[in-house]
Amino acid sequence: MRLFAELPPPCIALPGLPLLARAVPAGFPSPADDSSEGRLSLDRHLIEHPETTFLVRVAGSSMTGFGIHDGDLLVVDRARRAADRCIVVAAIDGEFTVKQFCRIPAGILLRAGAPGHCDILVGEDQELAVWGVVTSSIHRLV
Repeated sequence: MRLFAELPPPCIALPGLPLLARAVPAGFPSPADDSSEGRLSLDRHLIEHPETTFLVRVAGSSMTGFGIHDGDLLVVDRARRAADRCIVVAAIDGEFTVKQFCRIPAGILLRAGAPGHCDILVGEDQELAVWGVVTSSIHRLV
């Protein structure tokens, strides 16, 4: 069973965007403040290892319980090792999937994050290649 596959796709750099000086409260509203702290580069904010990071779009709804939705862009870091309970992009016998990586006594379990979707217990006769660890999920709200 291989745990890491070969293929580091390139990363696309994004221009810096304005960053407000104050955080926006998610609870009780506070007085508006339109002062800007500077510019924030999303690729620098979201990507720790640019040379080993790629983006991939999600197709399907098996990971909604982990905040990953159909159409989201995932930031996947190949420099990170798959730790127990992290989210990974993996290939099982050549078929790609995004799942929670779980080490259990029986081996490796790739756990779905939504009801009605099956977990995958990787068998000894199957080939598992972890392509990288998902560090962020980007999705539109509108």
